[in-house]
Amino acid sequence: MLDEDDITLITVPGWGNSGAEHWQTAWERSYPLARRVEQDDWLYPECEAWVDGIRRTLEQVPGRWMLAAHSLGCHAAAAWLRTLSLREQKRLQGLLLVAPPALPISEIRARASGELPEDAPLPAFAGFNAPTLRLSAPALLVASRDDLFCDMAEAEAMAQAWGCPLVDAGAHGHLGSAARLGQWRFGQDLLQELMLA
Repeated sequence: MLDEDDITLITVPGWGNSGAEHWQTAWERSYPLARRVEQDDWLYPECEAWVDGIRRTLEQVPGRWMLAAHSLGCHAAAAWLRTLSLREQKRLQGLLLVAPPALPISEIRARASGELPEDAPLPAFAGFNAPTLRLSAPALLVASRDDLFCDMAEAEAMAQAWGCPLVDAGAHGHLGSAARLGQWRFGQDLLQELMLA
């Protein structure tokens, strides 16, 4: 039984979900209170459907929440946050937003991701739009200097629009499975910072 001070870690994967080598998967294995958001369609995402996926997950989680989102999951988490009542917002401890892509996602970037077979049509990424509103919860945006999906200037603009600090994670690509970050201690330290805020 959870008490009011317990915080459940909610991982929000990005396009294509997070595989066995992803830091989100490693965190889920090591954090006693962890839950992954599952989506009905990982390859052809629609923002409204992904927001519903987050909502469905959190309806089953008592107590307080900490979201650790990756890539397109960051934009879904930001959109979900805008749907919360003030009472629900009080249950949210914070958001760790890791490697959100610049929007819209270009065809070149989407094809280079390797998420789709060569002959598969590209997703429309319906409803996913560049951020324009400040977030109503504590958040940190973490970006890599050599991210295929978002250069640092775009990450700075995103952090400014969301009203949260930008954290430079060095040069590790898209900060996903291919980066082989394992438990990603740097990210865990940032998560702890948000949990203690």
